[in-house]
Order: sequence, then C-alpha cells, then structure tokens
Amino acid sequence: MENKKRALGRGLEQLFNTENLDIESFEKNIYDNINNEEIFEIDLDELRPNPYQPRKTFDNEALDELTESIKEHGVFQPILIKKSIKGYYIIAGERRFRAAKKAGLTKIPAIIRDFSDEQMMEIALLENLQRENLSAVEEASAYKLMLDELHLTQDELAKKVGKSRSHITNILGLLRLPLEVQNMVNSKDITMGHARILSKLEDDNKIIELANKIVDENMNVRDIENIASDENLEKKVKINKPKHNDNNDYTYVENMLRDKLDTKIKIKDKKIIISFTNVADLNRILEVLNIKE
Repeated sequence: MENKKRALGRGLEQLFNTENLDIESFEKNIYDNINNEEIFEIDLDELRPNPYQPRKTFDNEALDELTESIKEHGVFQPILIKKSIKGYYIIAGERRFRAAKKAGLTKIPAIIRDFSDEQMMEIALLENLQRENLSAVEEASAYKLMLDELHLTQDELAKKVGKSRSHITNILGLLRLPLEVQNMVNSKDITMGHARILSKLEDDNKIIELANKIVDENMNVRDIENIASDENLEKKVKINKPKHNDNNDYTYVENMLRDKLDTKIKIKDKKIIISFTNVADLNRILEVLNIKE
C-alpha cells in the first residue's frame, strides 16, 4: 500500500476512496504535490489512448481551438500517463494529446503515475462527464462498463459519478435501443427524452419506425409518450401515461422540464422546484441550462 501511495502521489489514494471523485480536485491534488523533476517531455509516438476512454468521437471545432491555443502558447497543463509494456497509456488529457499532434508538436509534458485499471476507468469517465459532455449512448456504455468491471450497484455508481440514481437507470436503458436508433441519439436527431420512451418498447422494428416518425414529423416527447402508451404496443418497461388538463395542472410542463434536466421537477404555488442530489448534480443541471459562474 505504501508503494502504491508513493506512486500515485500524496492524498490520491484517499481521494479515490471517497464516494464522489471530482476530476478538478483530483488533478489539483497531483499538480500541488509535484516538482519539476516529475514532469517529463514524452514523445507523442509513445502515447496510446486510455483503453477505458468512453468517448468515440471528439468535437472537431473545440479540438481546432485547442490546437490554435497550443500553437501560440504551448501545452500549459501536463497530461497524466501510465507506463505500459510498450510506451504509455494516456490517463487524462487525450484532447491535449490530439491537439498537440495537430499543432505539429513531437513531445508533450506529462506526469507518470501508476494507476490501477479501476482508477484508469474512473478517471476516463469522469474527465469526460465533468469537462465535456459525452453523448448519451457513450455515457451509458461507460456506466455499464463500470457496473460490470467494478461490480458496483447503481446506487454506488450514482454517488461516485455525482448523478441521480434515476439518471443512471434511464440512461442505461438506451443500450436496449437498436443500434440505428442509438446512432440517432448520438447525432441528436432525437432527444434523450424521446429515446427514454422508445427504450421501454419491445419491438425493435416499431422503435425504429417511431424514431423515424419523430424526425420526419418533428414530434415532441409528449407526442411520442401518447403513442407509446398504447396498450396494444408490447413493452419491456411499463409506461405511465401522464394526465394533462387545461386548468392548473402543470404536469406536462413538469414532464418537459424533467426530460430536459433529467431530475425531479415540481411546480407548486407558481414556483418551479428543481431537485438535485449533490453539488456535481447541481453543476450538471446548470450546464444543461447554460448557466455559468
């Protein structure tokens, strides 16, 4: 254990053992406890992506912006890497690595730490979740990997990644969708709200038909909810059709906000009450609302 602590850096073992790992605190802990002798210039050709990297596609526009910044200022923050049999695995900082390559650099500053496979997986997922939103399907695949490999319950996973239990359950349901529909979620042709309803249906052909109908007819979540609630449609998960009226019942607004924010919403006495589970979940909601400090 003492060897592992020295390899990771002071305080990092305790940080990993907390319920909720925050990537900013994690990296700050490393950078606050290193000296210049621990930062190495590593050949880009020796680096390979984290095998647990959940992101399959990178935002080209954002990558181009980072590339221009690196051309002008260089790489300010070292990436984190782990020695492998041949070269190194990138633990955190793959965007910096890709941008440095595009900028024409041959080396990049890096800090070497001896992370376990479990820690590599956690860092890869959290770096993407807390810094750059994964697509819903990428996020779902990463959660399933953590559940399977780390033997976590959904409650334990929710606490570790700073999400609500309902968010974990709902997004994992996307993996039940046909691949064609998963791709429509990734390309943002249909929303998470649409996909969540479709994932409860049994017939893949019907799911694909409804997904295309959403796109062709510009259907909202309430429209697809009404269709999917048809008793004649076979379902994997029961769909509770919401009640709507034209008086003071704001259930339909609560449902729209719930689909948008993926959290419990209550409208009462002309007030909107938005629930969140912890600070990380609150930050996620603020990001969805495009509210920045």
